[in-house]
Amino acid sequence: MTEVTRLFDFPYYQLENKPNAAALVTKYDGKWIPTSTQEYINKANTISRALLKLGINKNDKIAVISSTNRTEWNIMDIGILQVGAQNIPIYPTICAEDYEYVLNHSESIYCFVSDEEVLEKVNKVIANTNIKEVYSFNQIEGCKHYSELFELGKDESNQPEVEARKNDVKPNDLATIIYTSGTTGRPKGVMLSHWNITSNALDSSPRVPLVKGENRILSFLPICHIFERVLIYVYQYAGTSIYFAEGIDKIGDNAKEIKPNLMSVVPRLLEKVFDKIMLKGEELKGVKKALFFWAVKLGEKWEPYGANGVWYEFQLKIANKLIFSKWREALGGELGTMVSGSAALQPRLARIFGAAKMRVMEGYGLTETSPVVSVGLYKNKMYKVGAVGKPIDNVEVKIADDGELLIKGPNVMLGYYKDPVKTAEVMTDDYFHTGDKGEIDQDGFLKITGRKKEMFKTSGGKYVIPPLLENDMKQSLFIEQIMVVGEGEKMPAAIIQPNFEFIRDWINHKRYSIGTSDTEIATSDIVIKRIQKEIDKYNQNFGKWEQIKRFELTPDVWSVDSGHLTPTMKMKRKIIKGIYQDLYDKIYRN
Repeated sequence: MTEVTRLFDFPYYQLENKPNAAALVTKYDGKWIPTSTQEYINKANTISRALLKLGINKNDKIAVISSTNRTEWNIMDIGILQVGAQNIPIYPTICAEDYEYVLNHSESIYCFVSDEEVLEKVNKVIANTNIKEVYSFNQIEGCKHYSELFELGKDESNQPEVEARKNDVKPNDLATIIYTSGTTGRPKGVMLSHWNITSNALDSSPRVPLVKGENRILSFLPICHIFERVLIYVYQYAGTSIYFAEGIDKIGDNAKEIKPNLMSVVPRLLEKVFDKIMLKGEELKGVKKALFFWAVKLGEKWEPYGANGVWYEFQLKIANKLIFSKWREALGGELGTMVSGSAALQPRLARIFGAAKMRVMEGYGLTETSPVVSVGLYKNKMYKVGAVGKPIDNVEVKIADDGELLIKGPNVMLGYYKDPVKTAEVMTDDYFHTGDKGEIDQDGFLKITGRKKEMFKTSGGKYVIPPLLENDMKQSLFIEQIMVVGEGEKMPAAIIQPNFEFIRDWINHKRYSIGTSDTEIATSDIVIKRIQKEIDKYNQNFGKWEQIKRFELTPDVWSVDSGHLTPTMKMKRKIIKGIYQDLYDKIYRN
């Protein structure tokens, strides 16, 4: 019986306990192609044999960059790890200069890419790196295809050497270096051992509502991020079928095709899904429109475990039959649970999706904690709206005197690669300093109250916690992104990216004679007045010293490519402030 102590043990455990004919499923040329557990292992072993023939030694680094999650990524992952080398996943969306930094800092010697766009970035910097060869998953002219490794590893005569390498890998050996997307400065290389991630997957598994071998998962969050990656190992441990979405823009189509039972999400995605649903609701007429918004209003009051009483549950049953059932159909009809991480989820969305029988289980963690610290679970009353669940087994959460969350457990990283100084800055004995502030309520639920570094004082000495304001304000359909500013200033203010798509529909619906380009929207007095109304509404939830007194609208869409956001959709606050220094000065200097 396989004991799971290293990352490459997961597929072998699945083979022994719940072999799956469709363990990994990727769409090629319009058709879903399954890979069985046995085929997955066979291919990983072939890759391992090929890597040995290429001269890969223990602790060599191999970079993998993929624009979408796919079967090949997982085969490479196991194939690399089995020979004692390290998988260096890189975000596909970062710039070529950052590729160069990560490839050099990690000392990667081979690189695997998914497509031409990624290859183009790698080719721009490859001369400045120690990369010996690049292989691609897609067929690209002028680039070696990763199938060449299957040819190279076809001869099984060196399989005993692969087995010897596997046996030589210890649970506490380094498995991967994950470069944090970082909101400031150069990314840090987080060193995670096999046991860091494996223990986290095993300890998280009881919190994920899976029936062994009977679930379909839709995977689309970047697998290079530890949140999705650890979930992939959890899914493998449970013997489920993992379907890799074709891309973020195809999630709805793919969900209808495969009818997933569970998927992981980030709040930004749920916000976009909800905005689209609301836009469709606005287009309805008469009774249908009235019923739609009655259901949404009902959903906003949802409490778990039938806490609102029999009459509310009766009304909810009607709302589910008439309205929410259509929402579920749009995502395949069988989606019961979504696991949310990376940022705080608006409680309003948690309630509405919960009412619609697509419960969102919020979790909390960091790359440095492999990542899961806590997560909700609907059964056993381990779920509460506005909380990130309870800490998982074997992970200790301590609240420091200043409210900072400190984490101790087998999931805490080995340290930052080549940076003992930064490592020492975040560790006290065995406790990792998260930089997040939080509290544990009387029922044992963890709540995140903000980032230490994101809190600021106004010139009047009052503390403001931007994420609390931002999360509330983003409930407005008119606001796509909002960054609260005002450190050392007399009052809090905000720089806002309007929800251009929604506002265009709103303008047409109202028949206003104003332009609908992004710049025209951002400078329109009518739009500014309407957003002021939204700000006034949400300001009421905060103390007078916290309320946003002024704001400016940006004519740009904030994105990863334009530098506003990290690959995990977090705001790069210093960069955004720099981009819109003129708007900041307009608020405070005029």
